[in-house]
Amino acid sequence: MKKAVILSQAGNDYNLNRVYTPKAMERLKGLVELYPHAIGPDNMNEHSAALAEAEVAFSTWGMPVFTEEQIRASMPKLCAVFYAAGSVQAFARPFLNCGVRVFSAWLANGIPVVQWTVSEILLATKGFFQSIPVAKQDYRAAAQVAGRLPGNYGSTIAILGAGVIGSGVIRSLKGMMHQPDEMEIVVFDPFLSAQRAEELGVRKVELEEAFTADVVSNHLANKEEIRGILHYGLFSRMPECGVFINTGRGAQVVEADLARALAEVPTRAAVLDVTNPEPPLPEAPLMQLPNVFLTPHMAGSSGKECARQAQFMMDAFEKMERNEAIDCEVSIAMLATMA
Repeated sequence: MKKAVILSQAGNDYNLNRVYTPKAMERLKGLVELYPHAIGPDNMNEHSAALAEAEVAFSTWGMPVFTEEQIRASMPKLCAVFYAAGSVQAFARPFLNCGVRVFSAWLANGIPVVQWTVSEILLATKGFFQSIPVAKQDYRAAAQVAGRLPGNYGSTIAILGAGVIGSGVIRSLKGMMHQPDEMEIVVFDPFLSAQRAEELGVRKVELEEAFTADVVSNHLANKEEIRGILHYGLFSRMPECGVFINTGRGAQVVEADLARALAEVPTRAAVLDVTNPEPPLPEAPLMQLPNVFLTPHMAGSSGKECARQAQFMMDAFEKMERNEAIDCEVSIAMLATMA
């Protein structure tokens, strides 16, 4: 059995226990020789002997950031890191540069995001968000508001970013259609090839056209170079009852511009699971608008869903041991485009 450690920042017991439940830990201990203490930069000297012998490492949210020098000096036998969460951008590069393989449970963490987003899209086209603020005050007026929305049949949905989440949303929506042309799905993604677009059954568009869709759902990768890419020139193109959904990153949105577009046309709506900053400031323009629906970054794994991530990583470990293909390995090249 390979010798393994859990890498985690100090005080991260809450996240570790959410992901590595007793059931998950029982399975993990049957797969590897697991060191009993979580290790991070704060206590790595104390547990240096275990780090020096570790061949694989497991982690989740709260994964420490190590330098290449620390990895080479303290973890000379390490061959793989299994990260039971989503984005590895914060820590992966030094490991990869040292020849350590990195695996991520982005597929597991993406499942609830896809489910959440598809639910929001289907509700959005039915007028759910526009009618809620009105229904208790004026039931008939709320029904009239909902009646102005397109419904799911014949609506146009724009997906920004066709990565793991965006592609999952597309496939789920397609699977719900009785006929292929019941709903048009358009995609903005500079990295989406014509062949891949054809495989997904979508039409590539530029951002300007995407924002003329009935619903726009943002899944662009969290990259510094696209901060503020979503601005007033786009939000002002939203239809009278258009809905903007963001489960991607708040920094991609110029929030004052979104607020302006929503204030100008109150029948528009925004459903935001992410903001910039998080949490949003109480005086932020978006916080003052009744057509903004805010949730606390909860589209990803929560509750019992978190344990799925550990199971995905243990599946990946077993595949690695059998020299089988693994669909969740991260490469240096992938870091350029993934979230």
